[in-house]
Amino acid sequence: MPLLTVACAVLLNADGHVLVTDRPAGKDMAGLWEFPGGKLEPLESPEAALVRELQEELGIETSPACLSPCGFASWSYEKVNLLLLAFAIRRWRGTPVPREGQRMQWVPVNGLFRLDMPPADRPLLGQIAAIL
Repeated sequence: MPLLTVACAVLLNADGHVLVTDRPAGKDMAGLWEFPGGKLEPLESPEAALVRELQEELGIETSPACLSPCGFASWSYEKVNLLLLAFAIRRWRGTPVPREGQRMQWVPVNGLFRLDMPPADRPLLGQIAAIL
């Protein structure tokens, strides 16, 4: 099976809450909560992909220097092996606004465990809670 690498953001606000968005209608696992981010383009670094995806999905700007690796997970789905790279981000410019029809919410770190999330995201929760 092909390997798909995805970079995701653990955006932390001043209250220590994490931003999650739901998967829009029409996508696999629609309605499940996930960390914003997306697939790497060919020859794109995870950091560059995440900076690009945050601009496209949420209209915020950040730089690779503001990204701090905070976990990774791998998961085998029916048609693809997914490698999910998570980066904590505490500094960005702009106010996150969903641009792709998704809902979003700020959740306390411990509240992440109660969300309905894709299987690939769940292993990240303990890693995130341990370092934040």
